[in-house]
Amino acid sequence: MYLIASAVAPGFRPVFGGPEHRLEGRCHLIQPPCRPKATLGTMIDLKQLRENPARFALGAKAKGIQVDIDTLITLDAQKRQFLSQVENLRAEQNREAKEIGPRIGKLKGQLKGKHGEEARVIELEIESLSAKPIQRKAGVQELESKLAELDPKINDILLAVPLPPDADVPLGTSADDNVEVSRWNPPGFDTAKSFESQRGFVPRNHQEIVKNLRLADFERGVKLAGSRSYILSGDGMALHHAVLRYAVDFMTYKQGFRPMSVPVLVKEEAMIGTGFFPAGREQAYLVDEKRRTGGPEGYDLFLTGTGEVGLMGIHMDEILDESQLPIKYVTVSTCFRREAGAAGRDTAGLYRIHQFDKVEQVVICKADEAESRKWHKTMIGYVEQILQSLHIPYRLLQCCTADLGPKNADMVDIESWMPGRGEVAAKGGAPTGAYGETHSASRLYDFQCRRLNTRYRAGGGGPAKGDITFCHSLNNTVLASPRFLIPLLENHQNADGSVNIPEPLRPYMNGRDRIG
Repeated sequence: MYLIASAVAPGFRPVFGGPEHRLEGRCHLIQPPCRPKATLGTMIDLKQLRENPARFALGAKAKGIQVDIDTLITLDAQKRQFLSQVENLRAEQNREAKEIGPRIGKLKGQLKGKHGEEARVIELEIESLSAKPIQRKAGVQELESKLAELDPKINDILLAVPLPPDADVPLGTSADDNVEVSRWNPPGFDTAKSFESQRGFVPRNHQEIVKNLRLADFERGVKLAGSRSYILSGDGMALHHAVLRYAVDFMTYKQGFRPMSVPVLVKEEAMIGTGFFPAGREQAYLVDEKRRTGGPEGYDLFLTGTGEVGLMGIHMDEILDESQLPIKYVTVSTCFRREAGAAGRDTAGLYRIHQFDKVEQVVICKADEAESRKWHKTMIGYVEQILQSLHIPYRLLQCCTADLGPKNADMVDIESWMPGRGEVAAKGGAPTGAYGETHSASRLYDFQCRRLNTRYRAGGGGPAKGDITFCHSLNNTVLASPRFLIPLLENHQNADGSVNIPEPLRPYMNGRDRIG
Protein backbone atom coordinates (compact mmCIF):
# COMPACT_ATOMS: atom_id res chain seq x y z
CA MET A 1 0.00 0.00 0.00
CA TYR A 2 1.09 3.55 -0.67
CA LEU A 3 -1.12 5.44 1.79
CA ILE A 4 1.35 7.94 3.10
CA ALA A 5 2.34 9.12 6.60
CA SER A 6 5.57 10.49 7.99
CA ALA A 7 7.85 10.67 10.97
CA VAL A 8 11.45 10.28 12.02
CA ALA A 9 12.77 8.62 15.13
CA PRO A 10 13.59 11.17 17.86
CA GLY A 11 17.09 12.52 17.52
CA PHE A 12 17.58 10.79 14.16
CA ARG A 13 18.41 12.97 11.14
CA PRO A 14 18.91 10.81 8.04
CA VAL A 15 18.73 12.21 4.54
CA PHE A 16 15.88 11.38 2.21
CA GLY A 17 16.98 8.44 0.11
CA GLY A 18 15.96 4.90 -0.71
CA PRO A 19 13.26 2.65 0.75
CA GLU A 20 15.55 1.47 3.52
CA HIS A 21 14.42 4.44 5.66
CA ARG A 22 11.66 3.32 7.98
CA LEU A 23 9.20 6.17 8.36
CA GLU A 24 6.36 5.67 10.77
CA GLY A 25 4.29 7.98 12.89
CA ARG A 26 2.20 11.06 12.54
CA CYS A 27 0.35 12.11 9.41
CA HIS A 28 -0.51 15.56 8.11
CA LEU A 29 -3.71 15.82 6.10
CA ILE A 30 -3.80 18.33 3.31
CA GLN A 31 -6.95 20.24 2.41
CA PRO A 32 -9.40 18.54 0.02
CA PRO A 33 -8.32 19.26 -3.54
CA CYS A 34 -10.14 21.86 -5.58
CA ARG A 35 -10.92 21.21 -9.22
CA PRO A 36 -9.26 23.38 -11.86
CA LYS A 37 -11.54 25.86 -13.59
CA ALA A 38 -9.45 25.61 -16.75
CA THR A 39 -7.32 22.97 -18.37
CA LEU A 40 -3.95 22.78 -16.65
CA GLY A 41 -0.82 21.04 -17.76
CA THR A 42 0.29 17.67 -16.43
CA MET A 43 0.63 17.56 -12.66
CA ILE A 44 3.12 14.84 -11.69
CA ASP A 45 4.83 12.83 -14.43
CA LEU A 46 2.51 9.82 -14.56
CA LYS A 47 5.04 7.77 -16.49
CA GLN A 48 7.57 8.17 -13.67
CA LEU A 49 4.89 7.42 -11.07
CA ARG A 50 3.85 4.19 -12.86
CA GLU A 51 7.46 3.05 -13.15
CA ASN A 52 8.44 3.92 -9.58
CA PRO A 53 5.43 4.49 -7.30
CA ALA A 54 7.60 3.88 -4.22
CA ARG A 55 9.58 7.06 -4.96
CA PHE A 56 6.44 9.18 -4.83
CA ALA A 57 5.07 7.25 -1.87
CA LEU A 58 8.24 7.74 0.16
CA GLY A 59 8.45 11.35 -0.98
CA ALA A 60 4.96 12.14 0.29
CA LYS A 61 5.68 10.23 3.48
CA ALA A 62 8.87 12.20 4.10
CA LYS A 63 6.95 15.45 3.60
CA GLY A 64 4.18 14.40 5.98
CA ILE A 65 1.53 14.52 3.25
CA GLN A 66 -1.14 11.85 3.07
CA VAL A 67 -2.02 10.83 -0.46
CA ASP A 68 -3.39 7.52 -1.76
CA ILE A 69 -0.91 6.43 -4.43
CA ASP A 70 -2.51 2.95 -4.65
CA THR A 71 -5.88 4.40 -5.63
CA LEU A 72 -4.21 6.71 -8.14
CA ILE A 73 -2.41 3.81 -9.81
CA THR A 74 -5.63 1.75 -9.89
CA LEU A 75 -7.67 4.59 -11.39
CA ASP A 76 -4.94 5.32 -13.91
CA ALA A 77 -4.90 1.66 -14.98
CA GLN A 78 -8.69 1.75 -15.38
CA LYS A 79 -8.46 4.89 -17.49
CA ARG A 80 -5.84 3.37 -19.77
CA GLN A 81 -7.98 0.22 -20.11
CA PHE A 82 -11.06 2.27 -21.04
CA LEU A 83 -9.02 4.34 -23.51
CA SER A 84 -7.74 1.14 -25.11
CA GLN A 85 -11.29 -0.19 -25.38
CA VAL A 86 -12.49 3.07 -26.93
CA GLU A 87 -9.65 2.90 -29.43
CA ASN A 88 -10.54 -0.70 -30.33
CA LEU A 89 -14.22 0.13 -30.71
CA ARG A 90 -13.46 3.09 -32.96
CA ALA A 91 -11.16 0.90 -35.04
CA GLU A 92 -14.06 -1.57 -35.36
CA GLN A 93 -16.34 1.32 -36.32
CA ASN A 94 -13.97 2.40 -39.08
CA ARG A 95 -13.56 -1.13 -40.36
CA GLU A 96 -17.29 -1.85 -40.32
CA ALA A 97 -18.07 1.48 -41.95
CA LYS A 98 -16.03 0.36 -44.94
CA GLU A 99 -17.60 -3.10 -45.03
CA ILE A 100 -21.23 -2.62 -43.99
CA GLY A 101 -22.26 -0.13 -46.69
CA PRO A 102 -21.28 -2.36 -49.64
CA ARG A 103 -22.74 -5.43 -47.93
CA ILE A 104 -26.07 -3.70 -47.30
CA GLY A 105 -26.08 -2.49 -50.91
CA LYS A 106 -25.46 -6.03 -52.12
CA LEU A 107 -28.21 -7.44 -49.88
CA LYS A 108 -30.69 -4.83 -51.09
CA GLY A 109 -29.88 -5.93 -54.63
CA GLN A 110 -30.55 -9.55 -53.67
CA LEU A 111 -33.83 -8.51 -52.06
CA LYS A 112 -35.32 -7.58 -55.42
CA GLY A 113 -37.72 -10.26 -56.61
CA LYS A 114 -37.60 -12.12 -53.29
CA HIS A 115 -40.78 -12.82 -51.32
CA GLY A 116 -41.93 -14.47 -48.15
CA GLU A 117 -39.42 -16.19 -45.88
CA GLU A 118 -36.55 -15.72 -48.28
CA ALA A 119 -37.08 -11.94 -48.29
CA ARG A 120 -37.51 -11.88 -44.53
CA VAL A 121 -34.10 -13.51 -43.99
CA ILE A 122 -32.40 -10.85 -46.14
CA GLU A 123 -34.28 -8.01 -44.39
CA LEU A 124 -33.20 -9.29 -40.95
CA GLU A 125 -29.58 -9.38 -42.06
CA ILE A 126 -29.85 -5.80 -43.34
CA GLU A 127 -31.37 -4.72 -40.00
CA SER A 128 -28.58 -6.47 -38.08
CA LEU A 129 -25.86 -4.83 -40.15
CA SER A 130 -27.55 -1.40 -39.86
CA ALA A 131 -27.71 -1.75 -36.05
CA LYS A 132 -23.98 -2.44 -35.62
CA PRO A 133 -22.78 1.19 -35.96
CA ILE A 134 -25.42 2.27 -33.43
CA GLN A 135 -24.26 -0.43 -31.02
CA ARG A 136 -20.61 0.54 -31.47
CA LYS A 137 -21.47 4.20 -30.89
CA ALA A 138 -23.38 3.33 -27.72
CA GLY A 139 -20.40 1.31 -26.51
CA VAL A 140 -18.04 4.23 -27.13
CA GLN A 141 -20.40 6.64 -25.35
CA GLU A 142 -20.62 4.33 -22.33
CA LEU A 143 -16.84 4.14 -22.07
CA GLU A 144 -16.50 7.91 -22.54
CA SER A 145 -18.98 8.38 -19.70
CA LYS A 146 -16.84 6.17 -17.47
CA LEU A 147 -13.76 8.16 -18.46
CA ALA A 148 -15.56 11.39 -17.62
CA GLU A 149 -16.23 10.03 -14.13
CA LEU A 150 -12.63 8.89 -13.68
CA ASP A 151 -10.87 12.07 -14.77
CA PRO A 152 -11.92 14.28 -11.82
CA LYS A 153 -10.99 11.54 -9.34
CA ILE A 154 -7.57 11.12 -10.93
CA ASN A 155 -6.97 14.88 -11.12
CA ASP A 156 -7.94 15.39 -7.48
CA ILE A 157 -5.34 12.85 -6.32
CA LEU A 158 -2.74 14.07 -8.81
CA LEU A 159 -3.10 17.62 -7.49
CA ALA A 160 -2.30 16.31 -4.01
CA VAL A 161 0.81 14.32 -4.97
CA PRO A 162 3.84 16.34 -3.84
CA LEU A 163 7.15 16.63 -5.61
CA PRO A 164 9.50 14.15 -3.92
CA PRO A 165 12.30 15.85 -1.97
CA ASP A 166 15.83 15.59 -3.28
CA ALA A 167 17.87 12.73 -1.87
CA ASP A 168 20.21 15.07 0.02
CA VAL A 169 17.42 16.83 1.94
CA PRO A 170 17.46 15.80 5.63
CA LEU A 171 14.46 13.91 6.94
CA GLY A 172 12.38 15.53 9.66
CA THR A 173 8.91 15.84 11.12
CA SER A 174 8.78 19.63 11.60
CA ALA A 175 10.76 22.84 11.19
CA ASP A 176 12.56 21.91 14.42
CA ASP A 177 14.52 19.39 12.36
CA ASN A 178 15.91 21.99 9.95
CA VAL A 179 19.71 22.01 9.82
CA GLU A 180 21.84 25.11 10.23
CA VAL A 181 24.28 25.41 7.33
CA SER A 182 26.20 28.60 8.09
CA ARG A 183 26.15 31.94 9.92
CA TRP A 184 27.37 35.41 9.05
CA ASN A 185 28.02 38.25 11.49
CA PRO A 186 28.99 41.82 10.59
CA PRO A 187 32.40 43.04 11.78
CA GLY A 188 32.43 43.76 15.49
CA PHE A 189 29.30 41.81 16.39
CA ASP A 190 28.78 38.19 17.41
CA THR A 191 25.31 36.69 17.85
CA ALA A 192 26.77 34.15 20.27
CA LYS A 193 27.36 37.00 22.74
CA SER A 194 24.79 39.26 24.34
CA PHE A 195 23.81 42.49 22.61
CA GLU A 196 24.37 44.44 25.82
CA SER A 197 27.93 43.17 26.28
CA GLN A 198 28.85 44.34 22.77
CA ARG A 199 26.84 47.54 22.43
CA GLY A 200 26.74 48.71 26.03
CA PHE A 201 22.97 48.91 26.49
CA VAL A 202 19.92 46.65 26.72
CA PRO A 203 18.29 46.32 23.26
CA ARG A 204 14.73 47.48 22.73
CA ASN A 205 12.48 45.27 20.67
CA HIS A 206 11.02 46.64 17.45
CA GLN A 207 7.66 47.38 19.06
CA GLU A 208 9.31 49.76 21.51
CA ILE A 209 11.40 51.35 18.78
CA VAL A 210 8.50 52.00 16.41
CA LYS A 211 6.39 53.37 19.26
CA ASN A 212 9.10 55.74 20.54
CA LEU A 213 9.98 56.97 17.03
CA ARG A 214 6.34 56.95 15.83
CA LEU A 215 7.18 54.61 12.96
CA ALA A 216 4.00 52.55 13.20
CA ASP A 217 0.55 52.64 14.77
CA PHE A 218 -0.72 49.20 15.76
CA GLU A 219 -3.80 50.34 17.66
CA ARG A 220 -5.30 52.25 14.74
CA GLY A 221 -4.31 49.46 12.35
CA VAL A 222 -6.29 46.96 14.43
CA LYS A 223 -9.19 49.39 14.65
CA LEU A 224 -9.28 49.60 10.86
CA ALA A 225 -8.63 46.00 9.85
CA GLY A 226 -8.61 43.73 12.88
CA SER A 227 -5.80 41.65 14.39
CA ARG A 228 -2.35 41.44 12.78
CA SER A 229 -2.85 44.85 11.16
CA TYR A 230 -0.74 48.00 11.36
CA ILE A 231 -0.18 51.45 9.89
CA LEU A 232 3.34 52.54 8.97
CA SER A 233 3.85 56.26 9.42
CA GLY A 234 6.48 58.92 8.88
CA ASP A 235 10.00 57.52 8.80
CA GLY A 236 8.56 54.01 9.22
CA MET A 237 6.80 54.28 5.86
CA ALA A 238 9.87 55.92 4.31
CA LEU A 239 12.16 53.14 5.56
CA HIS A 240 9.71 50.50 4.32
CA HIS A 241 9.87 51.93 0.80
CA ALA A 242 13.62 52.42 1.03
CA VAL A 243 14.36 48.73 1.66
CA LEU A 244 11.97 47.65 -1.11
CA ARG A 245 13.45 50.07 -3.64
CA TYR A 246 16.98 49.07 -2.68
CA ALA A 247 16.14 45.38 -3.19
CA VAL A 248 14.46 45.97 -6.58
CA ASP A 249 17.29 48.17 -7.81
CA PHE A 250 19.89 45.65 -6.63
CA MET A 251 18.20 42.81 -8.54
CA THR A 252 17.49 44.91 -11.61
CA TYR A 253 20.64 46.97 -12.12
CA LYS A 254 23.27 44.76 -10.48
CA GLN A 255 21.95 41.25 -11.21
CA GLY A 256 20.18 41.79 -14.53
CA PHE A 257 16.69 40.66 -13.53
CA ARG A 258 13.76 42.06 -15.50
CA PRO A 259 11.36 44.00 -13.26
CA MET A 260 7.71 43.10 -13.76
CA SER A 261 4.43 44.21 -12.26
CA VAL A 262 2.00 41.35 -11.70
CA PRO A 263 -1.63 41.07 -10.57
CA VAL A 264 -2.22 40.29 -6.91
CA LEU A 265 -5.80 39.18 -7.69
CA VAL A 266 -5.60 35.99 -9.73
CA LYS A 267 -7.82 33.21 -11.01
CA GLU A 268 -7.92 29.85 -9.29
CA GLU A 269 -5.95 28.09 -12.02
CA ALA A 270 -2.97 30.37 -11.29
CA MET A 271 -3.00 29.27 -7.64
CA ILE A 272 -3.37 25.61 -8.62
CA GLY A 273 -0.74 25.89 -11.34
CA THR A 274 1.87 27.34 -9.01
CA GLY A 275 1.18 24.68 -6.37
CA PHE A 276 -0.37 26.94 -3.73
CA PHE A 277 -3.68 25.07 -4.08
CA PRO A 278 -4.99 22.71 -2.89
CA ALA A 279 -2.68 22.36 0.14
CA GLY A 280 -2.43 26.08 0.93
CA ARG A 281 -6.00 27.03 0.16
CA GLU A 282 -6.80 27.88 3.78
CA GLN A 283 -4.09 30.58 3.75
CA ALA A 284 -5.54 32.54 0.84
CA TYR A 285 -8.18 35.27 0.86
CA LEU A 286 -11.09 34.58 -1.49
CA VAL A 287 -12.87 37.26 -3.51
CA ASP A 288 -16.17 35.49 -4.08
CA GLU A 289 -17.01 36.92 -7.49
CA LYS A 290 -18.77 33.83 -8.84
CA ARG A 291 -21.44 33.88 -6.16
CA ARG A 292 -21.81 37.64 -6.39
CA THR A 293 -22.20 37.75 -10.17
CA GLY A 294 -24.51 34.72 -10.06
CA GLY A 295 -23.69 33.48 -13.54
CA PRO A 296 -21.87 30.41 -14.87
CA GLU A 297 -19.47 32.67 -16.74
CA GLY A 298 -18.22 34.20 -13.48
CA TYR A 299 -15.08 33.10 -11.65
CA ASP A 300 -13.61 33.61 -8.21
CA LEU A 301 -10.42 35.54 -7.57
CA PHE A 302 -7.79 35.06 -4.88
CA LEU A 303 -5.36 37.47 -3.24
CA THR A 304 -1.83 36.13 -3.69
CA GLY A 305 0.54 35.54 -0.79
CA THR A 306 3.63 36.07 -2.96
CA GLY A 307 4.60 37.65 -6.27
CA GLU A 308 5.79 34.18 -7.33
CA VAL A 309 2.24 33.36 -8.43
CA GLY A 310 2.04 36.25 -10.88
CA LEU A 311 5.60 35.87 -12.16
CA MET A 312 5.24 32.16 -12.85
CA GLY A 313 1.79 32.64 -14.40
CA ILE A 314 3.15 34.99 -17.07
CA HIS A 315 4.18 32.08 -19.31
CA MET A 316 1.32 29.71 -18.49
CA ASP A 317 0.38 27.58 -21.56
CA GLU A 318 3.34 28.90 -23.56
CA ILE A 319 6.12 27.18 -25.49
CA LEU A 320 9.34 29.18 -25.14
CA ASP A 321 12.46 28.86 -27.21
CA GLU A 322 15.55 27.56 -25.42
CA SER A 323 17.38 30.74 -26.42
CA GLN A 324 14.99 32.70 -24.16
CA LEU A 325 16.18 30.80 -21.09
CA PRO A 326 16.99 31.49 -18.35
CA ILE A 327 14.20 33.99 -17.72
CA LYS A 328 14.98 36.16 -14.68
CA TYR A 329 12.10 38.15 -13.23
CA VAL A 330 11.77 40.32 -10.15
CA THR A 331 8.65 41.99 -8.81
CA VAL A 332 7.50 43.96 -5.80
CA SER A 333 3.92 43.30 -4.83
CA THR A 334 1.54 43.52 -1.91
CA CYS A 335 0.97 40.06 -0.42
CA PHE A 336 -1.89 38.72 1.66
CA ARG A 337 -1.92 35.74 4.03
CA ARG A 338 -4.66 34.67 6.39
CA GLU A 339 -2.13 33.12 8.80
CA ALA A 340 -4.62 30.33 9.43
CA GLY A 341 -3.38 28.05 12.18
CA ALA A 342 -1.11 30.75 13.64
CA ALA A 343 -3.42 31.78 16.48
CA GLY A 344 -1.42 33.01 19.46
CA ARG A 345 1.88 33.11 17.55
CA ASP A 346 3.56 36.52 17.16
CA THR A 347 0.24 38.32 17.45
CA ALA A 348 1.88 41.67 18.28
CA GLY A 349 4.23 43.70 16.15
CA LEU A 350 5.32 43.33 12.54
CA TYR A 351 6.47 39.71 12.43
CA ARG A 352 3.32 37.77 11.49
CA ILE A 353 0.85 40.00 9.67
CA HIS A 354 -1.91 39.67 7.08
CA GLN A 355 -0.63 42.23 4.55
CA PHE A 356 2.92 43.07 3.54
CA ASP A 357 5.05 43.96 0.53
CA LYS A 358 7.63 41.61 -0.93
CA VAL A 359 10.34 41.74 -3.55
CA GLU A 360 10.37 38.30 -5.18
CA GLN A 361 12.81 36.76 -7.66
CA VAL A 362 11.93 33.94 -10.06
CA VAL A 363 14.12 32.02 -12.50
CA ILE A 364 12.73 29.82 -15.29
CA CYS A 365 15.51 27.70 -16.77
CA LYS A 366 16.23 24.59 -18.80
CA ALA A 367 15.22 21.13 -17.57
CA ASP A 368 18.60 20.34 -16.07
CA GLU A 369 19.12 19.44 -12.41
CA ALA A 370 22.68 20.78 -12.33
CA GLU A 371 21.53 24.13 -13.70
CA SER A 372 18.66 24.29 -11.19
CA ARG A 373 21.04 23.58 -8.31
CA LYS A 374 23.45 26.23 -9.57
CA TRP A 375 20.67 28.84 -9.77
CA HIS A 376 19.49 27.93 -6.28
CA LYS A 377 22.90 28.77 -4.80
CA THR A 378 23.18 31.90 -6.92
CA MET A 379 19.79 33.23 -5.82
CA ILE A 380 20.62 32.64 -2.17
CA GLY A 381 23.87 34.50 -2.79
CA TYR A 382 21.95 37.59 -3.96
CA VAL A 383 20.13 37.75 -0.63
CA GLU A 384 23.36 37.23 1.31
CA GLN A 385 24.89 40.19 -0.51
CA ILE A 386 21.93 42.39 0.45
CA LEU A 387 22.02 41.32 4.10
CA GLN A 388 25.76 41.80 4.34
CA SER A 389 25.55 45.24 2.73
CA LEU A 390 23.01 46.23 5.42
CA HIS A 391 25.10 44.63 8.22
CA ILE A 392 22.33 42.24 9.31
CA PRO A 393 23.53 39.02 11.01
CA TYR A 394 21.90 35.94 9.48
CA ARG A 395 22.09 32.20 9.14
CA LEU A 396 21.20 29.70 6.41
CA LEU A 397 18.91 26.80 7.34
CA GLN A 398 18.56 23.70 5.21
CA CYS A 399 14.88 22.80 5.49
CA CYS A 400 14.04 19.21 6.31
CA THR A 401 11.57 17.14 4.27
CA ALA A 402 8.56 18.00 6.46
CA ASP A 403 9.17 21.74 6.04
CA LEU A 404 9.39 21.76 2.24
CA GLY A 405 5.68 21.82 1.44
CA PRO A 406 4.17 19.99 -1.56
CA LYS A 407 5.94 21.84 -4.36
CA ASN A 408 9.63 22.03 -3.40
CA ALA A 409 12.39 19.54 -4.05
CA ASP A 410 14.62 21.59 -1.78
CA MET A 411 14.32 24.80 0.23
CA VAL A 412 16.76 26.92 2.20
CA ASP A 413 15.51 29.50 4.69
CA ILE A 414 17.48 32.59 5.60
CA GLU A 415 16.91 33.82 9.14
CA SER A 416 17.97 37.28 10.28
CA TRP A 417 19.13 37.99 13.82
CA MET A 418 16.62 39.99 15.86
CA PRO A 419 18.10 41.22 19.18
CA GLY A 420 14.67 41.98 20.67
CA ARG A 421 13.36 38.48 19.97
CA GLY A 422 13.82 35.39 22.12
CA GLU A 423 13.47 34.70 25.81
CA VAL A 424 13.93 37.38 28.44
CA ALA A 425 16.81 36.32 30.67
CA ALA A 426 15.17 37.49 33.90
CA LYS A 427 12.40 39.75 35.04
CA GLY A 428 13.25 43.18 33.73
CA GLY A 429 16.30 41.76 31.95
CA ALA A 430 17.31 41.83 28.32
CA PRO A 431 15.94 39.49 25.65
CA THR A 432 18.42 36.87 24.53
CA GLY A 433 17.85 37.61 20.83
CA ALA A 434 16.87 35.01 18.25
CA TYR A 435 16.88 34.32 14.55
CA GLY A 436 13.63 34.84 12.65
CA GLU A 437 12.83 33.79 9.08
CA THR A 438 13.02 36.64 6.59
CA HIS A 439 13.78 34.85 3.30
CA SER A 440 13.15 31.48 1.66
CA ALA A 441 14.72 30.03 -1.51
CA SER A 442 13.09 27.09 -3.30
CA ARG A 443 14.06 24.66 -6.06
CA LEU A 444 11.04 23.14 -7.80
CA TYR A 445 12.38 21.47 -10.98
CA ASP A 446 9.41 21.01 -13.37
CA PHE A 447 6.67 20.81 -10.70
CA GLN A 448 5.15 24.24 -11.35
CA CYS A 449 5.90 24.28 -15.06
CA ARG A 450 4.05 21.00 -15.57
CA ARG A 451 0.98 22.32 -13.81
CA LEU A 452 1.22 25.66 -15.64
CA ASN A 453 2.05 23.94 -18.95
CA THR A 454 5.14 26.13 -19.40
CA ARG A 455 7.49 24.46 -21.88
CA TYR A 456 10.42 25.19 -24.17
CA ARG A 457 11.62 23.91 -27.52
CA ALA A 458 15.08 22.47 -27.11
CA GLY A 459 17.88 23.79 -29.27
CA GLY A 460 20.21 20.88 -28.57
CA GLY A 461 22.69 20.07 -25.81
CA GLY A 462 20.07 18.64 -23.43
CA PRO A 463 16.86 17.19 -24.81
CA ALA A 464 16.99 16.34 -28.51
CA LYS A 465 16.89 19.38 -30.76
CA GLY A 466 13.30 20.41 -31.43
CA ASP A 467 11.86 18.42 -28.52
CA ILE A 468 9.35 20.25 -26.34
CA THR A 469 10.18 19.94 -22.65
CA PHE A 470 8.82 21.34 -19.40
CA CYS A 471 10.95 24.13 -17.92
CA HIS A 472 12.42 24.19 -14.42
CA SER A 473 11.65 27.00 -11.97
CA LEU A 474 13.09 28.51 -8.80
CA ASN A 475 12.05 31.35 -6.53
CA ASN A 476 13.47 33.29 -3.63
CA THR A 477 12.43 36.15 -1.39
CA VAL A 478 14.69 39.11 -2.07
CA LEU A 479 13.20 41.14 0.78
CA ALA A 480 9.83 41.26 2.58
CA SER A 481 8.77 44.31 4.54
CA PRO A 482 7.73 45.37 7.12
CA ARG A 483 9.02 42.13 8.69
CA PHE A 484 12.51 43.02 7.53
CA LEU A 485 12.25 46.28 9.47
CA ILE A 486 12.49 44.21 12.67
CA PRO A 487 16.16 43.14 12.27
CA LEU A 488 16.99 46.44 10.57
CA LEU A 489 15.72 48.58 13.44
CA GLU A 490 16.86 46.28 16.24
CA ASN A 491 20.41 45.75 14.93
CA HIS A 492 21.00 49.43 14.14
CA GLN A 493 19.48 50.97 17.28
CA ASN A 494 21.48 53.31 19.48
CA ALA A 495 21.52 53.79 23.25
CA ASP A 496 19.68 57.13 22.92
CA GLY A 497 16.76 55.48 21.11
CA SER A 498 17.72 56.60 17.61
CA VAL A 499 18.37 54.21 14.72
CA ASN A 500 21.24 54.40 12.26
CA ILE A 501 20.34 54.10 8.57
CA PRO A 502 22.74 51.73 6.75
CA GLU A 503 24.68 53.44 3.99
CA PRO A 504 23.01 51.66 1.01
CA LEU A 505 19.60 52.93 2.14
CA ARG A 506 20.59 56.56 2.61
CA PRO A 507 20.00 57.60 -1.02
CA TYR A 508 16.41 56.37 -0.59
CA MET A 509 16.05 58.32 2.68
CA ASN A 510 16.96 61.74 1.26
CA GLY A 511 20.60 61.32 2.34
CA ARG A 512 19.80 60.93 6.04
CA ASP A 513 21.96 58.67 8.20
CA ARG A 514 19.74 58.44 11.28
CA ILE A 515 16.14 58.24 12.45
CA GLY A 516 15.39 59.99 15.73
